[in-house]
Amino acid sequence: MNPTRPILIALATLALLGCAATSPVGPEKDKIYNITILHTNDHHGRFWKNSDGEYGMAARKTVIDQIRSEVSQAGGYSLLLDGGDVNTGVPESDLQDAVPDFKGMNMLGYDAMAVGNHEFDKPKSVLKMQRALVQFPMLAANIFERGQRMFPAYKVFVLGGLRVGVMGLTTEDTAKMSSPDSLQDIEFHSPITEAAKVVPELRARADVVIAATHMGHYENGNHGTQAPGDVELARAVNGIDLVVGGHTQNPACMKAENVLDREYVPGTDCKPDRQNGAWIVQAHEWGKYVGRADFQYRNGEFKLVKYALIPINLMKSVKAADGKTSLVPYTSQIAENQEMLTMLTPYQEFGQQKLLVEIGSTDGRLEGDRAVVRAKPASLAVLIGRALMERTKADFAVVNAGGVRDSFVAGKLTYKDVLKVQPFGNTTVTLDLSGKEVMDYLNAAAKMSVGAGSFAQFAGVNLVIAGGVVTSATINGAPLDPGKTYRMVINNFMATGGDGYPKLTGHKSFVDTGYVDADLLRAYITAHSPLKAADYDPGDAVVRK
Repeated sequence: MNPTRPILIALATLALLGCAATSPVGPEKDKIYNITILHTNDHHGRFWKNSDGEYGMAARKTVIDQIRSEVSQAGGYSLLLDGGDVNTGVPESDLQDAVPDFKGMNMLGYDAMAVGNHEFDKPKSVLKMQRALVQFPMLAANIFERGQRMFPAYKVFVLGGLRVGVMGLTTEDTAKMSSPDSLQDIEFHSPITEAAKVVPELRARADVVIAATHMGHYENGNHGTQAPGDVELARAVNGIDLVVGGHTQNPACMKAENVLDREYVPGTDCKPDRQNGAWIVQAHEWGKYVGRADFQYRNGEFKLVKYALIPINLMKSVKAADGKTSLVPYTSQIAENQEMLTMLTPYQEFGQQKLLVEIGSTDGRLEGDRAVVRAKPASLAVLIGRALMERTKADFAVVNAGGVRDSFVAGKLTYKDVLKVQPFGNTTVTLDLSGKEVMDYLNAAAKMSVGAGSFAQFAGVNLVIAGGVVTSATINGAPLDPGKTYRMVINNFMATGGDGYPKLTGHKSFVDTGYVDADLLRAYITAHSPLKAADYDPGDAVVRK
């Protein structure tokens, strides 16, 4: 727990959202205030270290406690912020509704977090439970429920007299990235539009303004078909001093002005982005790093003194003279905090008992890596599509790349492996469509952007796509017949318009089978093991010109 936190909470009551007047507290003239902002983002259920001993909340606590102690002893102040997406990614967490993750964040002493799109993956009742569990505010100025803000827009912290306002913003793409069933009565306004309204209000109450966002960091603002991100926010809205971001899951380290360092090496210097006077930081994903930004404030100037991404036991492969490879840490090994381990261990053990039962095997890698599955046909997506087709007797399947979250490696497969690939619990939907309707849907799928979670993967259909248009389609070995009826299988997220796909719930043949996608994949693996990876190689089934 941050030792200054009780004092901060008491003082912050002077500047709560809704307070009519500006707080009389303020910085002293000519005094230097040392402020350290610690940050993480896109935790995605990684409360426990991975099989190589990387990251995990216990080692993260060791680092954060050490930094806080150092800052406090030097007379400074610190805040710990998160850029959102605590939910979804690891089965041990998913099965327990991220309770261990939010409890871990309480122990780490987070001061505030942005709301991420994956906070809406489960029913509203789960989010309500999580909000009641956390001991810090979840912030979002641009999320509205029945016309009112669903979360506080901001919170002001008073650090030795210096007022630091933290505003939350969430990507408006959440509306198409989350299940519509979880978003009833909820609207995602433009975060830039809302920030333009909130920042002047916040500047009247605070000396420093920080935006904790889940919008994404896009190099030079090139966000493509995705909603605008942190660069565009900083350029459009004056008065923001620092953006603590998330969503794109990359270290926001720059090689030069507007040029992202895409080959950043853990433990090396990281120069954060700066746009329109606002610093922009992001700490990759999963708790792999703790970001540390040391600032000085004096007479209205908020100056960055030093910035670093601190690796949390990240490992690299090193080849010895005899040709053998081993894993070694990039930086000094970080011990795990025992208090955190004691709290988290029962959750980890419960998950392991449920998940580590062997269900089958594969003789080779089935590719589902994010960078691959969102850019070109991938073997694991083909496997998923065939699993859906087998149970539903469908002619073909369309799979959104964002629904594929990991790869299978050669060897035995467990239910945990399946849930790492398909953590969302989507149900399976079938539709009986005319050949013309099939072509219309395939054309809509073909237009989904490369690099986005909406990018379409296929099974059971051969396509030629030129300029985003399907010029040739073959199903069951024969050209698509406009007058024939075909059965298509997709998940309910896509069927309800998720990721921008056509909404099909009103179609006369719409059937939600109730089968959970991960359960169908599990059954398929068990029935067909050992899987031959070569059988799922997409080859030239989908050709893009």
